[in-house]
Amino acid sequence: MSDMLSRRGVMGLLAGAGLASAAGWRTSPAQPRPSSRIRGVQIGVITSCFRAAPADSIIPTLRKVGLTEVELLSNHAEALAGAPIFPRPVAAPAGPPPVLNAAGLLPRCAAMPLVLPLRTSGPGIELPPPTPQQQAAERQLWDWRRQTTPATWAAVRRKFADAGIELRMLWYGLGYSGPPDISDEEIDYAFRMARGLGVRGVAGSTRLQFAPRIAAAAEKYNLTFAGHTQDNFHNPELLASPEAYERFLAVSDRLRICLDVGYFTAAGFDAVSFLQKHRTRVADIHLKDRKRSRSLGGDVTSDQLDIWPFGQGDAPIREVLRLLQRGHWDVPAQIEYDYFCRSTSDVATELARCYAYCRDALQAGHII
Repeated sequence: MSDMLSRRGVMGLLAGAGLASAAGWRTSPAQPRPSSRIRGVQIGVITSCFRAAPADSIIPTLRKVGLTEVELLSNHAEALAGAPIFPRPVAAPAGPPPVLNAAGLLPRCAAMPLVLPLRTSGPGIELPPPTPQQQAAERQLWDWRRQTTPATWAAVRRKFADAGIELRMLWYGLGYSGPPDISDEEIDYAFRMARGLGVRGVAGSTRLQFAPRIAAAAEKYNLTFAGHTQDNFHNPELLASPEAYERFLAVSDRLRICLDVGYFTAAGFDAVSFLQKHRTRVADIHLKDRKRSRSLGGDVTSDQLDIWPFGQGDAPIREVLRLLQRGHWDVPAQIEYDYFCRSTSDVATELARCYAYCRDALQAGHII
């Protein structure tokens, strides 16, 4: 199988998975449950792949594709629990379906800058000030959050369990974007949600300045927090280099690594050697393909444009999967399909393509 899977191959994978789903996953006691653990490596998905899609589309899509492990975004958990989510305006499609241009980009992405200006301080992402309507919606959401109980989140977990999908990790970003600080209440809420969901730990983007407070909450709830990789290694507050991770891990044994293979590669670092060095502190791996930023003309590149279908970038996705396989690591490898500027297909088709790429890597690299 080549790195670029044929359309026929992907549709065949989807059709097969769809038939299994339609037939039901518990047709007989003798029939094994479907599993996306491929030759010892657990392949899953982070629900950021679904972007603005309704949260209730996640489980049917995962069943269709055949993925049986998930890292759930906090906003998706809240939506499935009935939170008052502020609706986002969705533009109605007009005209013919979009096509990729000669550079492999959707027209809406063609004018975006590839190389970004350097930032050495401040939050990872600066958001515009909230509107009065957004502030009111945020207050309403926090009123709801304060009333949640363990039963709120147990009901969400059951939705996945009933579908045969393991909910292993919660994604909750803590202080990476937005205001310069994050409240103790929100940190505590993230871990209360995680404990109620029954996950093994929390993963998310953050800044080094928040590590002690996050670690204290992780200790309180007997959980771990895995810091997610960024690519701006000029900002010492971000987990964008091996040295930044060393400082992060030194704060507490409750802190772990959520290595984004794509971001780490874009920043110019070697994901395989880093994982080997820190094996005991790795909780989660995100599979994403990016090219090294400096090969594209800058230190930091856009994570909307410098993000590619699996096999088209420089990230060592195959090598990372084979490392997990050879070492028998019990660490999930989460597909993170977010090359939205470089695809005209739907989520299910692209997840199937990414999943097939992972399966091929593990089947070709299997060592007894």
